[in-house]
This record gives sequence, structure tokens and C-alpha cells, in this order.
Amino acid sequence: MTEPTPTPTGLLAGKTVLITGVLTERSIAFQVARTAQEQGARVLLTGYGRLSLVERVARRLPRPAPVIELDVTDDEHLATLETRIRAHTDRLDGVLHAIAHAPPGALGGGFLTTTRQDATTAFEVSTVSLQALTTAVLPLLTRGSSVVALDFDSRQVWAGYDWMGVAKAGLEACARYLAAYLGPRGIRVNLVAAGPLRTTAALATYTADTDPHRAEQDWHTRAPLGWSATDYTPVAKACTVLLSDWLPATTGEILHVDGGTHTTGDPTFHAH
Repeated sequence: MTEPTPTPTGLLAGKTVLITGVLTERSIAFQVARTAQEQGARVLLTGYGRLSLVERVARRLPRPAPVIELDVTDDEHLATLETRIRAHTDRLDGVLHAIAHAPPGALGGGFLTTTRQDATTAFEVSTVSLQALTTAVLPLLTRGSSVVALDFDSRQVWAGYDWMGVAKAGLEACARYLAAYLGPRGIRVNLVAAGPLRTTAALATYTADTDPHRAEQDWHTRAPLGWSATDYTPVAKACTVLLSDWLPATTGEILHVDGGTHTTGDPTFHAH
């Protein structure tokens, strides 16, 4: 007698989630994809540029995931995204927006000399893309679906972050407007503001004048709970909870996952 197929269990059991921004195993998106699968989700990935690299990384997940090409600045990619997703599923229960980019000229302390083109690129890729991605897949989202975007606290200035900080401030506003417009459809939109993690993308924002290890240590010292820049688990879990049904009345929110550093405005305050 054939054994019945076990019913998936976990916070995301039976859900299908689209994860963008997977670059390497040291990307937040990869860790969210892995955690989502561990919690029962079916995962689809999007990739940009070297798709073969993303596909190779996708095979390192607990279960291999299909990769769909997506350049969020390409109108044709956005216009055909729904159709290309439908080749794999007829619905999405969640979307992770993990897309951000700023040209070198928009980072590293040259804020006053950044060209309009470089600033505009940072804004288009890192901010406008949240609205573009969400509306492109909107026909696949149903009541109860969740959109989650990765953020970095933009309430203050961070050395070298420059126009990416401006873009993240715009991302926060964009999420609030999406939450307002999509709320009547039962679709939630939230942000996760993570502390500094040692991802490939994050390391690219540092310059010769900034030491990532010192910045990480300063963050750990200020954080009431402490902070590890190599532990992706807290952020991945937070994204997974927001993608689940466990926060059904939460939208337009910024969930800080930073060890509590956002609460310690005085950098001289040390509890330990």
C-alpha cells in the first residue's frame, strides 16, 4: 500500500512565495528563501544578469527553485512577469523585495557631487522597483497575501550610505502608500529594517575610509541584544513571519531587526 504524501507543515505551509534579489548564499534573499522552504513554502526566485550563477545558487536550497529573469528597470520584463510566473503557479501568497543598487558615484561620501543620473538610478532600482514589482504581480496576489521589502533605517545619516539612504527613505514612503492602496484588497505591505549584515551587496557600500568590521563592532556595542553581522537567521525569520498569516492586521509597518540599535539614539550609551 502506497504511503500518503505528508502534508507540509510550518508557518508557510501551502503558500507560494516569490523571492527576488538572490545573489549568493551570503545574501539575505537566499536565507529568506531557505527559511521559507523550511517553513513549508514553495519558492520561486528571480535573477538579474548572470542567471546561471543564480540557478547554481538556487540548487543549494533545501529544494531547488525555478529562476525567472527580472530586470526591474526593463518595462518588457515587468510586462511579461505575470505570464512567466504562471508557467510555474497560478497564484502568489507572498513576495520578498530584496532589490537595491546605487552606482559607486552615489555612495562613499560624495553626496554633494553625485550626478543626477547616478542619484536617479539609485532611486529607480531601490525605490520605484517596489511599486513596479508589486503591480506587475498584482493579478497573482489574493486576499491575505503579503509583500515584504528589505530596508535599512533611514531616519539618520550613515557614513558613505549617501543616496542609498535617500532611496531607502523613499522605499519606506512607497511601502506606506502601497499598504494604503492595497489594504482594501487584503494585501499587506511591510518592511524589515535589518542591522548590518556581511553580504556582498553591503560590503560594496564601504569605501577605503570606512572599516566594515569596526562598523559592525560599533553596532554590536550599541545594540541592547548585541548584533552579529554574520548571522542572517533573525532577519530571515522576521521576513518569514511577515510573509505568513501570523500578522494579519499589520501593514505599512517597519519591523526593526537590529538587536535594538534603533532605540539607542545616544552612541555613548552602553548597557554591557
